[in-house]
Parts: sequence; C-alpha cells; structure tokens
Amino acid sequence: MSRPTKILAIVDDLFFVVKINDSAKRAGLSCDFVKSEAALLEKAGAETPLMIIVDLNSTSVKPLPLISKLKSSQLLRGVSIIAFVSHVQGELKQQAQDAGASMVLARSAFSANLPQILKRHTGSL
Repeated sequence: MSRPTKILAIVDDLFFVVKINDSAKRAGLSCDFVKSEAALLEKAGAETPLMIIVDLNSTSVKPLPLISKLKSSQLLRGVSIIAFVSHVQGELKQQAQDAGASMVLARSAFSANLPQILKRHTGSL
C-alpha cells in the first residue's frame, strides 16, 4: 500500500492556509482545507490522510472534541494530529494533548517548523 500524500486541515487563519499549502506542495503533498467536522470525517473516511492539522483557535469546529473523536476512530487512530495554538494558551495546549493530539505547537513554532514536520511525516528526513 502506498503512503498517504494528503493532509487534511481545519484552519481559519489565511496566513496559515497559505503557509501550509506552500509547505505541502514543496514536500510533494496535497492539502484539503475543510470547514466542518462532518467534511473532515467524510474526507478522512474516503482517503486516509497522512496527517490532520487543527488550529485550536478555529471557530468553525470544536477542536478538542474533534481530536478526541478522531483518536477514537478505528480508521484514523494511527493518523498524526498536529495542532497549533497561541503561545499564551498553555491550558488549551495541555487539553489538546490530553485529547490525543500527536503534537501541539505554539503558532510561531508551527509556522517555523512546518517544512521539517512534513519531511518527518513523509519519511524524507
């Protein structure tokens, strides 16, 4: 079976949409941005993604319950969930880790390290 090449992302901030899209293209990946939990679950069910990126400050979904739901899914439990949040929201960061996020980064660290994160997940590092 070939390795997944699709990233699913729930991100409201246009800066991060552009950053993720550019980094994904450079890594040979595609990224679908979804605006609802239903759309994310539908796309993830149709094609298992390489990873799921969640903006913990997203207003289009409830990020913490979504992460818990993804991690409890038989189909998606092995998929990495990369979340990012404002550096001042330490409690939200901890809650996301408790919910099952694979990695939770401050927004600045996520932005700076995204190319390396993608390389690590594609096995090219």
